[in-house]
Amino acid sequence: MARAEKKKPQERQPMSGIERLNLRVSNMINHPIAQERKSVTIHRLETDGDREWEEVMGVLSEVDGIDMTFNDEDESVTLSWEAPADDDPRAQVQEEFDAVEEAAPF
Repeated sequence: MARAEKKKPQERQPMSGIERLNLRVSNMINHPIAQERKSVTIHRLETDGDREWEEVMGVLSEVDGIDMTFNDEDESVTLSWEAPADDDPRAQVQEEFDAVEEAAPF
């Protein structure tokens, strides 16, 4: 029998500040309530560094179709967007994702 190789446990790399902020913002934008309302307010946390915050806000400001409102009183940013037009290729429904109804096998 072949000996199982002993694998060294990989050390977990902690997330960088920019990775954490990107993940949080992405989750907030993609949340079903935000998608329904077509807006979301992102609050700046104490753990969000200046460099990270500015970089993420810079990337968001370059995205077509997103309106940004900076709320000075609490250092938050409100993003809003319009639903894509029906003729927008990004809004096309893929047939492979359509629900398929099948009779139960019993």
